[in-house]
Amino acid sequence: MNTILIIEDDISILKVLKDNLKFEGYQVIAETNGIKGLNLALEKQPDLLLLDIMLPGLNGYEICRKLKNDVPELPIIMITARGSEMDKVSGLDIGADDYLTKPFSIPELMARIRAVIRRSNKEVDISPEYSFGKIRINFKNYQTFVGNNEIKLSGKEYAIMEYFIKHEGEVVHRHDLLESVWGYHAMPTTRTVDNFMLDLRKKIEVNPSKPKHIISIRGVGYRFNAKPQ
Repeated sequence: MNTILIIEDDISILKVLKDNLKFEGYQVIAETNGIKGLNLALEKQPDLLLLDIMLPGLNGYEICRKLKNDVPELPIIMITARGSEMDKVSGLDIGADDYLTKPFSIPELMARIRAVIRRSNKEVDISPEYSFGKIRINFKNYQTFVGNNEIKLSGKEYAIMEYFIKHEGEVVHRHDLLESVWGYHAMPTTRTVDNFMLDLRKKIEVNPSKPKHIISIRGVGYRFNAKPQ
């Protein structure tokens, strides 16, 4: 589960952001003061920072500059009521990964968060053969076994399993699967993802109605657990 730190001094906006991020499956920590927020970012090392510019104690530009110097891999999305081109350029010039101007839509924010996290994640190499539970998948030969019995997976199902394995234990959004496995040019829907999950569970779960490996996260997507909890 990705952790997002919000540094925002407008309490009403902060509450909306926290509620929506938690609904999307993120762990959220928050601070309203710039200096305390900077210290929290250095201490907690979140996966992404949502950063307002006008803050008490220390403004967002200074926070961004400091963090990009000390923790350059931390993705930062700057959020501000300012809308001039120079404000945006200034934020990007000091290392911000993206920039949103208030007011903005929650769906747009969530899409940008997913995109920034996806770009920042280092690609994880997996072994050509991967085992979990009674399942053994060979990605080189496109063979899958449940115990000693070979089962047939489609090309899309192999791609889904590869994505899950690379993100084992994380909440995987349906939109991320759509982009990574199908590509948006194919115009699939989130229902397509859910239908594939139903079929995939029938093949790899002992009890598909009570899955132990591919867990649904309501309203968000799925989480793959190699070792059931």
